[in-house]
Amino acid sequence: VQLQASGGGLVQTGGSLRLSCAASGSTLGIYALGWFRRAPGKEREYVGTIAWNGRNPHYGDSVKGRVTISKDNARDTVYLQMNNLQLEDTAVYYCAVRKNYPRDWFSWGQGTQVTVSS
Repeated sequence: VQLQASGGGLVQTGGSLRLSCAASGSTLGIYALGWFRRAPGKEREYVGTIAWNGRNPHYGDSVKGRVTISKDNARDTVYLQMNNLQLEDTAVYYCAVRKNYPRDWFSWGQGTQVTVSS
């Protein structure tokens, strides 16, 4: 499976963005898709996940209440809707998938830059 993340850009604090992660190729055995981010000089951070059937979204503590993850099953595309963006949300956002076992994330997309300005 190949993943293509898109939708990043420059936004002011309090603004919104919707990121997309489109999957292509074989998705057989894919269990979940995750969103992660890496800010300059920081470790990779977990943003959230959704089961490949589009159910059971889960969110990281730093974004909970401000983001929604959803999936268009017909398009094999997962969305990350981010609202009330803050300066600390500035990062490169990546998507990846995993199987039920092993649980390692793989097929990392190239990432999409989100920059929040004051």
